[in-house]
Amino acid sequence: MTNKNIQFLGSELNEGENEIETAKFQIIPCPMEKTVSYGPGTADGPKAIIEASQELERSNICRAGIFTHEAINCSVDHVDCLEELKERVSSIVRKNKFPFTLGGEHSLTWATVSGISDVLGKKVGIVQVDAHADLREHYQGNAHSHASVMNLLVESGHPLASIGVRAMCEQEREFRKEMGVLFWDGEELIRSNISSVELPDDFPELVYLSFDLDGLDPSIMPAVGTPVPGGLNYYQSIDLVNSALSGRTCVGMDIVELAPIEKDRVSPFTAASLGQRLLELIR
Repeated sequence: MTNKNIQFLGSELNEGENEIETAKFQIIPCPMEKTVSYGPGTADGPKAIIEASQELERSNICRAGIFTHEAINCSVDHVDCLEELKERVSSIVRKNKFPFTLGGEHSLTWATVSGISDVLGKKVGIVQVDAHADLREHYQGNAHSHASVMNLLVESGHPLASIGVRAMCEQEREFRKEMGVLFWDGEELIRSNISSVELPDDFPELVYLSFDLDGLDPSIMPAVGTPVPGGLNYYQSIDLVNSALSGRTCVGMDIVELAPIEKDRVSPFTAASLGQRLLELIR
């Protein structure tokens, strides 16, 4: 029998709702902490989110089934870890299930998107909520850094729409202009109180959602590696994602960069609540 205490929303799942063979939503904990550059702690993020999720209320996603897999082994080489995650995601997609990865640092998104794309045989669009553009060619000599993950994916042909960015270097500004990256930066969204965006018709119908928790304002999400001021609020971020996904099919998602702080229950619970709300948007 599956231990529900190590299952996302396990306390709210009825018999038969957390079976690997039938659950629509397949949760993959990936406690990756390989290239963090400021505050540490992302290795503890997935466990903290799953623990906090036990205190959430039951919602309609439970009926679709939720199964949480064993965590990815992140003690091995960074690229080996990414390859294991890629294969795990690919296996889930082959079974027509929905992969939801709990991070861990943002570099893991290269593996999840690549795994989905390989199975589907096409490039998927990426909707990114983030304080950072993550478009550096490399960071600290590593092309697989959390700060360059979106550069890798865009270079490989995945269209990108970023929401909430408010910290980037000049090279990233030039890159997103050159590569046609869509963006709604954080300052514009906050100052103009914008809660809805519209992707153009030529953006892919199949999209992947990557939600870096530092996209939220530090006042509601302090437990991230780089808490950049001027971020999105909770409901605004949900509305922005909902509008971006409108008319499209979301084929996978991740929540990344939770770095738990001792005695802070707000951040893990907010991350778990956000994960539940985002899954409710999946059709």
